[in-house]
Amino acid sequence: MSKIRILVAKPGLDGHDRGVKIIARTLRDAGYEVIYTGLHQTPEQIVSAAVQEDVNAIGLSILSGAHLHLFKRILDLLKENDASGIKIFGGGIIPDEDVKELKKMGVSEIFTPGAPIEEILSWVKKNIG
Repeated sequence: MSKIRILVAKPGLDGHDRGVKIIARTLRDAGYEVIYTGLHQTPEQIVSAAVQEDVNAIGLSILSGAHLHLFKRILDLLKENDASGIKIFGGGIIPDEDVKELKKMGVSEIFTPGAPIEEILSWVKKNIG
């Protein structure tokens, strides 16, 4: 059985990557194969990497306030690339009403600041593998 592959990314202009690095390391230490794309990725770069790396999920970290636009663009690009089966989850400073909107769009889960790392890992294990 092949390892579950998860791409983690920082879309947009946000330059804070401490949280996403902690998530990447936590997932790696839990046995997942993790691809971290680095800072300032465009939705096109993220989807291209996800398709090339044949990932099972994409984890996005967004603190810039552009979450509605960036998640939607990534979801649209996944559809255009016949990759809608890739699950999307994310975290960042995202108001509750926007969390509901993101889930309506097709985002699987959103973790806001203060979410325990164990909760995130438990969700990944249950929903991605």
